[in-house]
Amino acid sequence: MRITPSLLNADFANLAAEAARIPGADFLHMDVMDNHFVPNLTLGAPVIEALAAAVEQPIDAHLMIEDPDRWAPQFVEAGAASVTFHAEAAHAPVRLARELRALGARASMALKPATPIEPYADLLPELDMVLVMTVEPGFGGQKFLDLCVPKIRRTRELIAASGGEIWLQVDGGVSLETIERCAEAGADTFVAGSAVFGADDPDAMVRALRERALSCAH
Repeated sequence: MRITPSLLNADFANLAAEAARIPGADFLHMDVMDNHFVPNLTLGAPVIEALAAAVEQPIDAHLMIEDPDRWAPQFVEAGAASVTFHAEAAHAPVRLARELRALGARASMALKPATPIEPYADLLPELDMVLVMTVEPGFGGQKFLDLCVPKIRRTRELIAASGGEIWLQVDGGVSLETIERCAEAGADTFVAGSAVFGADDPDAMVRALRERALSCAH
């Protein structure tokens, strides 16, 4: 059970210091938004490059951008250990996943809440992780969408059928109240933003989330 706190909810003026508050995090989740694919603008490869040089945890870059086929490799070069592109935005997802892996990163594909996993079942062996969004991408602090839980379960079944060592990540409204449903459905990697950075002790919240997920995992 991996907890990957989203720095979207951290203090952007002190990202390295914020990362130091969560030494127990498995990855640092960085939300890259371009104000085209999603209605928000956040940070890019230069910020990830600077952060990667200053923190202990590996970086999990979630690209909510148009044309990831062109831009995603830059994030590996900037130091991201895992790069997630959106199925809805990629023109050639197999080629992109292979390119990310060839550069030394974990290749991951994200799905918006309304995007089904089934059309991508044959693509799973090309991936190291699938991200099921449990809110509409673009902003932190949104309410968890329960309608995505059956999709998490179906994605886990397809991963099991593929026989691969593929992580299943959820992102959006993950908290102590919702993480159990995700873990029961088969998720093993969790993005939590406001739940972690809104806590008095963010690292204690990371541990609490992991323990809650482990308590109800299959």
